[in-house]
Order: sequence, then structure tokens, then C-alpha cells
Amino acid sequence: MTDLVLRAECERCAGLCCVAPAFAKSSDFAIDKPAGRACPNLRDDFRCGIHDRLPAKGFPGCVVFDCFGAGQQVTQVTFGGRDWRSTPGIAGQMFAVLPVMRQIHELLWYVTEALNLPAARRLHPRLLAARDETVALTTGTPDELLALDLDAYRRKVNPLLQKASELARAGVAQRRADHRGANLIGRRMRGANLRGASLRGALLIGADLRDTDLRAADFTGADLRGADLRGADLSGALFLTESQVRAAVTDDTTRLCAENAA
Repeated sequence: MTDLVLRAECERCAGLCCVAPAFAKSSDFAIDKPAGRACPNLRDDFRCGIHDRLPAKGFPGCVVFDCFGAGQQVTQVTFGGRDWRSTPGIAGQMFAVLPVMRQIHELLWYVTEALNLPAARRLHPRLLAARDETVALTTGTPDELLALDLDAYRRKVNPLLQKASELARAGVAQRRADHRGANLIGRRMRGANLRGASLRGALLIGADLRDTDLRAADFTGADLRGADLRGADLSGALFLTESQVRAAVTDDTTRLCAENAA
């Protein structure tokens, strides 16, 4: 489709995720950091000085963050390879654009995933149009990106993604559990049959999902931090991101899609 890469290429980014957002001292971050201030672990070459030991140093929140390639897009395309250190005057706008671009790239990732679903083939013309329109948004100027009404745009695209999910899950189970937006924090669901379930936006923090059948379940926006997926079968899971898998507890008995297992 384009040369866009929908995964982080940190070597092509100016360390934006280490500067733009605020951190609150918690189980996810070892320190408080205001927005726009560089994390003390950020090196002069824009790489993390503790990348190989982030959880041990108290930064598991960094491990599960995924910019979907927005960081390098903002650095290399939106700002033409400039960075906030060598050109301080662009810093504020650069940091403000990052979360906008991240949401665009995330939505583009979902649309691309939907296009890979054979059961949603009849939606492909509309999904292709949505993909092309979303790609075009990524090339906007900083002012154009900051002026976008992302909520309105998401409301335009989300019905397509939901329909693609419904078509993909329609033939996998007679009764598909609907846990959209459900609060399932700490819920004991070991061994449950959640094949083809909708878990869109569900809070599954710390949930016990060991040995659970999650084949073809829809994980769009689900919070899987600390969820125990040991022995669970997520074969063919829909819209499951790498960051969601990293946030959960898995082992070699967890069955994942090939792209998530890589």
C-alpha cells in the first residue's frame, strides 16, 4: 500500500515517547515525569539507556507501550528529519503531534488487520477506501494534524471494523460471549470457552485466563495488563496487538498467532 511501517523503528525516531508524555510514579513507572521533559534514561542518541532491563528498573509501562510507527513518521516525515534537541523551536509542536499520529497509525493498523480477514471480504472495498484515507492523514502538516477531529474520524471508521469482526467471528461459535467494555479486573475465568467472544475495550487487568479458549476472540482496545494467559489458546485472535501480549503473563504453553508469537 505505502512504505509506512506500523511498528516502532526507534532508530529512526527522536525518542519522542521518552519525552512527550507525562509519567506518574506507579507500578508502571519508577518516577514522576512531566510532559515535555526527557526521561533521565534517554541517551544523547535518542535511545533508552536501560532498554534491556526496563521492568527490573521499574519501567514496565515502557515495555508495553506501542506507537505503531508514529514516532518515526513524526520525526522523519512530519518534521523532515529534524529533532527537538537540534531545533528546540519545534519541540512543543512535535510533542503535541505525536499522540495524534499514534492514534492515526493505530487505526490504520486495525484497518490493515481487517483487510487480512477472509470472512470480511465483502467489506474490502470500503476498508481499502478507509485505509487510503487514513494513510493520507499521516502526511499532513503539523497544523493539519493538530486540527483533526480524531473522535469524529474514529466514529466513521469503527463501524467498519466492528462489522469485520462480526463477520470473522460469525462462524466460529454458536454462542459468542459479549464482554464489550466489561470490567473483568481480576476475574477468575480459567478454562472458560470464550471462543469468538467480543472483548472490545474490556478491562482484563490481572484476570485469570489460564487454559481459556480465546480463538477468534476480538481484543480491540482490551486492557490485558497482568492477565494470566498461560495455557490459553489465542489462535486466530482478532486485533490482538504485540503490546497487549507483552502486557500479559504468557509462557511457552500460550498459543498465539504467528505474528504475535514472533
